[in-house]
Amino acid sequence: MVTVTYEEISLAFEFVASGAPMEHSAYISLDTGQIYWVSEMASMDEELPDDLDTSDRYLVVPHKTELDLGKNLALRFAAQELPDSYERVAGIFRSKGAYRRFKQLLEDNAALENWYKFEAEASDKALREWCAANDIQIVEGSSPSAI
Repeated sequence: MVTVTYEEISLAFEFVASGAPMEHSAYISLDTGQIYWVSEMASMDEELPDDLDTSDRYLVVPHKTELDLGKNLALRFAAQELPDSYERVAGIFRSKGAYRRFKQLLEDNAALENWYKFEAEASDKALREWCAANDIQIVEGSSPSAI
């Protein structure tokens, strides 16, 4: 079992989720717990291990869509918080620019802050469950030296 700080894994998860799937990647070394950040544009670390893409000793940090935190999460929120607008929300997610329109609908209904809280709680829970399923021990804190 490898140990990482919650802040490190959370930041890596946000980095991966900040782009389209496969645009940004993060890898956790199963030997050291070090996280390597990679973007389509360039490496975020000065030096990446030579075997990063070929070794089974690195675990790829998932994109939020892999943890069901995309469209389905928005639909769950709509069902819970805006049941009268559920069909409208479902329609929004059938075309491009869905999140922009979804957030506008939430703002118009004074539900945007509730969405951010709902999304953060769901992301936290999903990330912690993913770590547990992959034998990654999370320690609270922000510094690897605390491990």
